[in-house]
Amino acid sequence: MLGRLSLSEQLDGLRSVLSRNEILTDVMARAATLELPGWYVTAGCLFQTVWNVATGRPPANGIKDYDVFYFDDADLSWEGEDAVIKAGQAVFAGLPVEVEIRNEARVHLWYEQKFGVPCPPHVSTESAIDCFAATTCCLGVRLEPEGGWRVYAPHGLSDVFNLVVRPNPVLAPRAVYETKAVRWKSEWPELTVLPWPS
Repeated sequence: MLGRLSLSEQLDGLRSVLSRNEILTDVMARAATLELPGWYVTAGCLFQTVWNVATGRPPANGIKDYDVFYFDDADLSWEGEDAVIKAGQAVFAGLPVEVEIRNEARVHLWYEQKFGVPCPPHVSTESAIDCFAATTCCLGVRLEPEGGWRVYAPHGLSDVFNLVVRPNPVLAPRAVYETKAVRWKSEWPELTVLPWPS
């Protein structure tokens, strides 16, 4: 079981598993051409690919969208982010999925209105990934210019491989976590969903 391997073996296993999702590897390759500062492909498309492979499903099964985060605090305007989104639409054209691009330097400008709690400004893409509602979601990968993969996984990979959903109560409200967990559990009933801390 991959969740019980050494970290270096887990990283090799992650790359092997994610590479089975051809849509994901195509998104990563195309995202790299945008040369966005601090970019990662992140969240659901990653851990859900692992869940699919671990449970014998097709690698891209049930994945709603593919998220690309970047960090540009030199331009906090919507117009700047929208220009990147439009450039991305051209780069990702023809893919059978939606690719969502977001400048994580701008999240604090809209987060409270959407989720009801304030969000301190992020200082990097990594700090944004740190704030996902579940630790399992805190995962990002990108292609480096020399061809290697950079993996950001602040909580490690064991829960991802072991199909454990663990709350991360640092920013997102409990309701966000529980809503996501219910949806994931309905799609992947093999998951172990841990309760929000009381």
